[in-house]
Amino acid sequence: MKKGQIIEGVIERVDFPNKGIIRTEDGRQVIVKNTIQGQKVSASINKIRKGKAEGRLLEVLEKSPLEGDKAGCVHAGECGGCTYQTLPYDRQLEMKAEQVKKLMDDVIDQENRDYQFLGIKESPRQTGYRNKMEFSFGDEFKDGPLALGMHKRGSFYDIVTVENCQIVDEDFRKILSVTLAYFREQNITYYHKLRHTGYLRHLLVRKAVKTGEILVDLVTTTQTDFPGIAGAQMDEVESTLNNVQENAFAGTEEELLEGWKAALLAADYKGIMTGILHTRNDNVADTVTNEGTDVLYGQDFFYEELLGLRFKITPFSFFQTNSLGAEVLYQTAREFIGDALPSGTDADIAEHGKIVFDLYSGTGTIAQMLSPVAKKVIGVEIIEEAVEAAKENAQLNGLHNCEFIAGDVLKVIDSIEEKPDYIVLDPPRDGINPKALEKIIRYNVPQMVYISCKPTSLARDLEVLQARGYEVKKICCVDMFPSTFHVETVVLLSTQKTKRHIDIEITTDELDLTCAEAKATYEQIKAYVKEEFGLNVSNLYIAQVKREFGIVERINYNIGAEGHKVPQVTEEKRKAIMDALNHFKMI
Repeated sequence: MKKGQIIEGVIERVDFPNKGIIRTEDGRQVIVKNTIQGQKVSASINKIRKGKAEGRLLEVLEKSPLEGDKAGCVHAGECGGCTYQTLPYDRQLEMKAEQVKKLMDDVIDQENRDYQFLGIKESPRQTGYRNKMEFSFGDEFKDGPLALGMHKRGSFYDIVTVENCQIVDEDFRKILSVTLAYFREQNITYYHKLRHTGYLRHLLVRKAVKTGEILVDLVTTTQTDFPGIAGAQMDEVESTLNNVQENAFAGTEEELLEGWKAALLAADYKGIMTGILHTRNDNVADTVTNEGTDVLYGQDFFYEELLGLRFKITPFSFFQTNSLGAEVLYQTAREFIGDALPSGTDADIAEHGKIVFDLYSGTGTIAQMLSPVAKKVIGVEIIEEAVEAAKENAQLNGLHNCEFIAGDVLKVIDSIEEKPDYIVLDPPRDGINPKALEKIIRYNVPQMVYISCKPTSLARDLEVLQARGYEVKKICCVDMFPSTFHVETVVLLSTQKTKRHIDIEITTDELDLTCAEAKATYEQIKAYVKEEFGLNVSNLYIAQVKREFGIVERINYNIGAEGHKVPQVTEEKRKAIMDALNHFKMI
């Protein structure tokens, strides 16, 4: 098998995240993304590494028996957003639950396989569920007309105008259409990512489900050399340039934005237009970066309500993108906490109440839900804007036992004087920094709840948590993103009870690093294995393989408490770790 080779086959299964598996005639597996189990597809091999191959989907030759008669959205297949539009919703739920269960079973200790897997909870809405969208400006093809929407599947440059997108409601679609029509009429250029020229970058739209309040933010560069050509290069298309210049907008940026604001306010919405903003962003990265925001109309925030609490949300603060789904998610987390926190009178809570750490707390949603049954809740979040919003929200809801700290969890938790009785983790997609996770584990709290938006990151962190004495008690999935492959997972962890204390004697010689150990850290080995083999390996597994080759261990991960069987590294991971040790010249 070589790069560029065209293969055909049937997708035998789909692994998270979105990895369809084809098995070739010689038994080799090829990963093809954006596919559905049972589809017959053609693909072009574009990556071969360490015996594993990946292919780019070329065409679906035959539909899967699992698919419905038609997609729920006219943009399905072209837009890069929703992969599972053609699947009935019950099958989407079943597939996501199967994928997460498989990932968890691959890393959960054998003796802990009696944990409760509670399946998956559905989103209250399957369409129109998103409360936030970041649309991009560009063109649908080279030198084409101005487009506004989502990236075309498999393309870094082309944009699909998604005026009929089904995961947002009618107000989002209207704001997109009004904005696109206005800037097309004015012949305003979009920001070209290669040339770093142009004006229009992104359109950020947020809308609360409960209050109906709408916030719109136009993100542009500071390049205001009007007139311009949408989607055409001035130095290459002279005839187009002459034609556009006759009709192009020739006023100031202030006049341009006033015209856009007027066009938005002239439209009818089911919700309430609360604020219209303009954000400047000259950063070359293709992300929404706030380098200064002006309020063109109304205010720079809106309110949303969850589980009886009210939250003030600013343009760039994190808030779950599915409001009704967030209620299901947080209710599930609250149920997992269950009897760990006292309930009853204020006096009961004052006497028996617990100190809870809400790490990666965002705008403080979880902290405020736990506040009524906790002695004190301390939230830590790296985004200062979100922390300020959390403080305001706590005051808004009359909660006085919440404290929010701005900073990196790794650096901040050492400075907190209180010690937690309970920890809730809701980290970003990449999971928890390994050094931060070690500090969290050292608190030795009896129970933790881990909320994850990326099961593969969760699986990696669970390996570490188990190796350090925690066991998985319950797992439940919540579908926050219908029609996509994304899924939220909530895990309840508790400490194992060590049956006896073991005294050991260590000589000073054993405290010294061997030459082999000095050549690569555990984190370097894990990073290498992940990059080369796509596998997550724990310190425990690395220690087991190092032990085979006589590399001295300062921490013996291979000894468990009496009656506790230490999980053993699989053959696949053993070979990958051996490759890493060889790469770093440790063996």
